[in-house]
Amino acid sequence: MSKENFSPEQSLQLIQSMINKAKDACHDTGIAAIMWGAVIAICSLVRLSELHFEYRLPFDIYLLTIVAVIPQIYFSVKEKKERKVKTYDDAFMDSLWLGFGICIFLMIFTTSVMYSQWNPVAGEYRKLTGTEFPFRLYEFNSSFFLMLYGLPTFVTGVSMKFKPMLWGGLLCWVSCLVTIYTPIKIDLILVALSSFFAWLVPGIIMEKEYRKAKRELTAANV
Repeated sequence: MSKENFSPEQSLQLIQSMINKAKDACHDTGIAAIMWGAVIAICSLVRLSELHFEYRLPFDIYLLTIVAVIPQIYFSVKEKKERKVKTYDDAFMDSLWLGFGICIFLMIFTTSVMYSQWNPVAGEYRKLTGTEFPFRLYEFNSSFFLMLYGLPTFVTGVSMKFKPMLWGGLLCWVSCLVTIYTPIKIDLILVALSSFFAWLVPGIIMEKEYRKAKRELTAANV
């Protein structure tokens, strides 16, 4: 049926279906997911490179996760302006990912304080025994972060019925269990893979679906 033969009711239904499709395609444009997936993967791989090639950058690479909050705020504000109506689902997702960002900051801050108090103890043990302390606190970092990564990802996948994020959240939790028993280098690889498949790939899919739905909605209004 050509567009010229649409009745007013059919045209209204088409426009409404395009609006729903645009809304269901993604909570936002997917840019935030792409950004976080790329940032976490890069941080993990750079840290892996530091350990493998035995060098250190003049700053902690994971500080990029804090810097990444700035563009996330910008994109969030931009997307809210583009949204004419904010639904309950939108408010829930905004709160969920805002809480996730706060938890990431608190986790980084908490682990930094733990290291500042733990390292002197490990240093004294090394002086007294001539060997490294058998318990390495940093090897459990990845497990805690992966557990946290999985929560908003899984909830978003279930609530939006978006399988790439649902499976991405499950991948984070499976990796969390695996990293308990693997060395730090394997942990970092698993973190990079989890962020790639939980955020970066779903974000790219979401961004494409969002733009496609937006084009269809624009065409329906012409």
